[in-house]
Amino acid sequence: MNVIEAKKLSFNIYGKDILREVSFAVDRGEFISIIGPNGAGKSTLVKCLLRIFIGGGGAILIKGKPLESYNQRELAKIISYVPQTGELIPPFTVYEFVLMGRYPYLSPLSSPKKDDHEAVTEALMLTGTDEFAGRELSTLSGGERQKVFIAAALAQGSEIMLLDEPTTFLDPKHQYDILKILRKVNEYGVTIIAVTHDINHAVSFSRRILGIKEGKMVFDGVPEGIMKNETLYELYERSFTFIVHPKTGMPLILPDAE
Repeated sequence: MNVIEAKKLSFNIYGKDILREVSFAVDRGEFISIIGPNGAGKSTLVKCLLRIFIGGGGAILIKGKPLESYNQRELAKIISYVPQTGELIPPFTVYEFVLMGRYPYLSPLSSPKKDDHEAVTEALMLTGTDEFAGRELSTLSGGERQKVFIAAALAQGSEIMLLDEPTTFLDPKHQYDILKILRKVNEYGVTIIAVTHDINHAVSFSRRILGIKEGKMVFDGVPEGIMKNETLYELYERSFTFIVHPKTGMPLILPDAE
């Protein structure tokens, strides 16, 4: 069943086309990476799916219904969002912040119930953030905070998780930790759609890749399909070298020196 379907999605800002008739469908349980050059429209696409950006052309269907037919609480029960890491750090403990992920189920004057606390505990354990649940977010490293943001999205209980550059600015260890968490979350049945600038991460962890250039979809297929010089050249306008990691045997894509 398609949980998301975009039909000829277009969007422009100040007269500049950012997305140009982008069409694709997402099945339940997929792990999709969105790649492409800077300014290709990757983050704009995600924000259109979230209704952060409105007023574009085409149509977006969520579980077969028009995106605009959902109110915010209804949509939040279906889709969660992990934005790019920013400078602003909320003044909360880890537990308090993850509990905020339960907002679709709480009214302004209600208190969290047993189910809410159980969802938070499960999210903390799945992301490995239970060990520092009582600490302030401001005391955490960038990698630890990113795990907490994923935990909050997980506590939201949605079946689709959208992420915008989840490993940006992180050291290699925390990048790998985040990707392993996302794989585990996906194994639990959550559909993952992640924007990434790292082709190797996309190939190693996702099951499907969408390639966007200048607002147009130029690739939609399995990771093995992106590992062709002509495909990557069309996307990035430069050539690449393909090697095999000497220890893991995993394929690696390296840009050629210009």
